[in-house]
Amino acid sequence: MKRKPAVAGQFYHGTSARLNEQVAQYIHVDVQKETVVGVMSPHAGLIYSGPVAGEVFSSIKMPQTFIMLGPNHTGLGPAISLMDTGEWEIPTGLFGIDSKLASKIALNSDKVSRDAQAHLFEHSLEVQLPFIAYFSTEVKIVPIALRSATYEDCIDLANAIAEAVRGVDYPVVILASSDMSHYLPEKQARRMDAMAIEKILALDPSGLYETVRKERISMCGYLPATVMIEASKLLGADSARLIKYATSGEVSGDFDSVVGYAGIVVK
Repeated sequence: MKRKPAVAGQFYHGTSARLNEQVAQYIHVDVQKETVVGVMSPHAGLIYSGPVAGEVFSSIKMPQTFIMLGPNHTGLGPAISLMDTGEWEIPTGLFGIDSKLASKIALNSDKVSRDAQAHLFEHSLEVQLPFIAYFSTEVKIVPIALRSATYEDCIDLANAIAEAVRGVDYPVVILASSDMSHYLPEKQARRMDAMAIEKILALDPSGLYETVRKERISMCGYLPATVMIEASKLLGADSARLIKYATSGEVSGDFDSVVGYAGIVVK
């Protein structure tokens, strides 16, 4: 099946020309590109999270495939939903699913369900695609939506991903889609987010999982981030770097109720 864009014209401009212009304002052409194992990128409307996402994608070399892990905001579909065939369309490109890699992941874990329903109206992965398309529409994707998962489920999925990546002979990047704190005063959001970011930069998946739950940090993609960290470590990653942190208040001027955005690369 071809998944049509669900939030074009809402989270980002709905025509090819305007979307290219919109993304271009967030791209940094003079940044040295790195080979990375994993990344974390935000997924709000581009007017808010675009500056952070743009810096992330400007700083990395495009792989052949992105394994894309995102939270399931809609509640549709199974707990862990992997779309293993088809294409995803946005105004600036058409992305094929890497069925070979997707099938390997599904076969490696009985926690993963082959499912498209969870992805039909979910924005967290779609909003990454305009940035990827700016650099390449030849990239393939493996979309995975996480509605719920124990820490053990996250580790199981990370192992399945790492084993699958080891079984292919082309570059793969594991992408976790997440915003940080939601609708808190600026100072409180920055304080809460710093606790989660510290665990990510330390490549501490259990620390991130437990800190978010214990401190009740409203980081919507902590499950994808937990999986990304563990899978990246299994694939040899040993360092992480914060590319950029920002809040919606810097755009809206409303610092009483902000959403936080963090961009991180893992090498």
